Amino acid sequence: MELDQLRALAAVVDHETFDAAAGELRLTPSAVSQRIKALERSVGSVLVRRLKPVRPTPAGEQLLRSARQLLLLADEAVLALRGPEPAEGDDGGQHSAERLRVPIVANADSIATWLPPAYREIALGGRVALELLRDDEHATADLLRSGDAVGAITADPRPVQGCTIRPLGTMVYRAKASREFVARWFPDGPTPEALAAAPVMQYDRKDTHQLAVLARIAPDATPPQHFIPDSVQYVESVQAGLGWGMVPDQQDAEGSLVELDPAWSEDLRLYWQVWTLDSPGLAEVTDAVVRAAKVLPPHRNPAPHQK
Repeated sequence: MELDQLRALAAVVDHETFDAAAGELRLTPSAVSQRIKALERSVGSVLVRRLKPVRPTPAGEQLLRSARQLLLLADEAVLALRGPEPAEGDDGGQHSAERLRVPIVANADSIATWLPPAYREIALGGRVALELLRDDEHATADLLRSGDAVGAITADPRPVQGCTIRPLGTMVYRAKASREFVARWFPDGPTPEALAAAPVMQYDRKDTHQLAVLARIAPDATPPQHFIPDSVQYVESVQAGLGWGMVPDQQDAEGSLVELDPAWSEDLRLYWQVWTLDSPGLAEVTDAVVRAAKVLPPHRNPAPHQK
């Protein structure tokens, strides 16, 4: 297997078409196809389904993660040999501004609250070009397994094979609503009958956090649901009285919302998982994420339900 063949495989899977991969690699689609075919011959398996969009076969998925690790280490070695970026005004050559591409994945609420100082630090460091992906905290570890991400902020305490894991801290979620919403829908408190009628805010269809509260308090309730797949807009919708929802402490620091019941608070324990590679770039990303997470409370006893 050659690095240019592995790079073609990763590009085709990332861009989902041979034409787009060819543009990324500055090759013709035919040349990309030939590299994929040569790689398939060398491993004795079909690696991609040539459909639209292109998808890896099971053999392709198995190879892809190792391919990405090899490519990351190779790219980092080449960048190290080329030397650091030149000082301002110094023409260091066409490759002097290149950075190591590092894709990581995090849940939306982390991206909206405590994580920004980490990616600002990474960007200013000059070594890494960060690609920040977003997914549900219970699904982010899957991107480590597939090789789509090299690091993940996840709620899964089980280490992915080939990864190291460390606790980051806890995001505390509380059931909250605006004062006007409480006065209208919960004049006698958030009773099961009131919860069955009051609109509830959902992030997306992966978000079972609010439904977990309903299952405990009003198991037969089927209230109207509003879906707002943006963390900032979600909280603003709760503040505007569209519905009640589970809001992290970091997004209601001023206490403008009313907590429905303190007993409904839930802890989301977060972990950082990252590929076990001897990579200065990955170490830099890890250090930045861990520093940013110091604002989070430490892990407490496991909560019965997590978002």
